[in-house]
Amino acid sequence: MFPHPLLIADIGGTNARFALFDHPGAEPQMLARLKTADFATPALAIKAVLADLPEAPRSAILCVAGPVVDRRCHLTNAAWTIDGPALVHELGFEQGLLLNDFEAQALSLPAHRDIWLTQIGTLGRSSQSGPRVILGPGTGLGIGALIELDNRFVPIPSESCHIDFGPVEEDEFPLWRHLERVHGRITTESVMSGPGLVRLYRARLAERGENAPEINGSEIVNVALRNETSLERTIVDLYVRLIARFAGDIAITFLATGGVTLAGGILPRIAPIIDHAAFRTAFEKKAPVDRLTKAIPSHLLNETDAVLYGMGLIGGTPERYAIDYATRFWRT
Repeated sequence: MFPHPLLIADIGGTNARFALFDHPGAEPQMLARLKTADFATPALAIKAVLADLPEAPRSAILCVAGPVVDRRCHLTNAAWTIDGPALVHELGFEQGLLLNDFEAQALSLPAHRDIWLTQIGTLGRSSQSGPRVILGPGTGLGIGALIELDNRFVPIPSESCHIDFGPVEEDEFPLWRHLERVHGRITTESVMSGPGLVRLYRARLAERGENAPEINGSEIVNVALRNETSLERTIVDLYVRLIARFAGDIAITFLATGGVTLAGGILPRIAPIIDHAAFRTAFEKKAPVDRLTKAIPSHLLNETDAVLYGMGLIGGTPERYAIDYATRFWRT
């Protein structure tokens, strides 16, 4: 059991968000959204968040953007190292739980509300109890899956954001020759993250023999939203196609008959210009198993704080979740 008040933290490469649950089943009290770069350590950030609370939390569940090993994580795209037991001991909590961020996103799927979801294509939410997948581009690219077994939710973490990724359509092959490599590789994350959007833009200009201006992902999105004939709009359309194709790959990897949910910070921003038909075409084009992908629904998650709600459910009913508590949980 998690003694309440319970602190929930969702710590990514750029932002860290915090919420407090006063008691099991309560609605979350949203506390703060901070930039990780503004604080030297996670302890300093959490102390700043808790400074004005009348009652200190008794336990914490921390979701972190990186692989968790021995209750410890070094963020993949930021300078923080989160040592769960040391952090909770320093902050005076009684106990804690450390989860990979998209493992936590997968565990949060049962908490999703219909109002948070935008259907992509004609298939509604699946009534099947099969595996469910969630993936999302942001500072990096996160992937997780969830199955239900004996009335318990079982998360399946994944680092498939770091697998190699290649061209398929004719217009992609010349582009790939100009794509910037990260750690010597072109991976799903290097193409389908926020920085990946910029890499696609620069590669397209390099293919044309043009020099790329200084630009970031937000600026590319802003132009794409304003001007449907711009290069930026073309790049965003390509970006969505690649994400759709990879989402279909992940769907057949996990046989995700329960559906695929798209999350992250980028896709909700470009939701107004996502071509649903084109998305589903790229998602479903998986011969000889396209009959499978055509039956798998896809949805866009618009609620950025969904994982905080999901972790609150774990804090209230931990017995429903088959988490490897032996390696993720600790008490002071």
